[in-house]
Amino acid sequence: MIDYPKHLYMIVYPINALVASQLEPEDFGMHFAVGSTKHYSGKVIFVEVDINFRNAYFDIEHFLNQTVPDTVTKRPKRTKFIKSYDVIANVPLNVLKKLYLVKANGVVLPLEKKEYTAINEPGLIRIYQEIAPLETLVGSTKDQREFGRFITTETKSKGAPKILFTQIDFNIDKFFEENRGKGIITCQIPNVNPYRVKECIEELKRHPEKLTKTISLGSVMKEISFSLLKHGFWFVEKDEMVFYPMPTIEELETKYFYWWKYSAS
Repeated sequence: MIDYPKHLYMIVYPINALVASQLEPEDFGMHFAVGSTKHYSGKVIFVEVDINFRNAYFDIEHFLNQTVPDTVTKRPKRTKFIKSYDVIANVPLNVLKKLYLVKANGVVLPLEKKEYTAINEPGLIRIYQEIAPLETLVGSTKDQREFGRFITTETKSKGAPKILFTQIDFNIDKFFEENRGKGIITCQIPNVNPYRVKECIEELKRHPEKLTKTISLGSVMKEISFSLLKHGFWFVEKDEMVFYPMPTIEELETKYFYWWKYSAS
């Protein structure tokens, strides 16, 4: 029997779960997105976790022992769910490996961790999409470091001890210019009320003491294209941050063209 290596994957979208698998990341992404009707149809985001990671919250050894090839077909075990509740809070950031973005057609883009060294303009209004464990769309004058710290340490009513979020590539000046004088306004962010977007931005501008403003309680990740996400993805716990940058346009058009050309998902 073929000895398939075992992997630990933490799915962060559309659910948050820790899963054992004998599939390599590209095959796991393809399987989860399109390979099984009982799972899910659409984009998926997951991160590989160090196979040596152990935590009393998860019975990892037990489920890894069950992650074995099928006795009849000899095919690798595709998924063995370990936990599907409160997962991100119990996985430390230092065991995270590559992050993978899976489009609806199952094509996978790997992202490497990189130190976040950007110097950000203070007070600039940004729109963040929280991915796990929260799913709120938020306008904020905080930069990515400050926003992550705020969500994980400074707010109990709208926060979490650990957060994964991304930034929407949204040109606020262009939004107001394109909708100037219109009776019915529009917004490039799918599945949100454009009037709510306008109201939240205007309030952040009028009241600099307000640092965040909730735009929507629901996630736009299902509808939005990966191409509308800016910079990358941030895992934050207090002052600890793990950043996964998106490739440059040049890299997407050359090295990752097969993934990039399906830009609608």
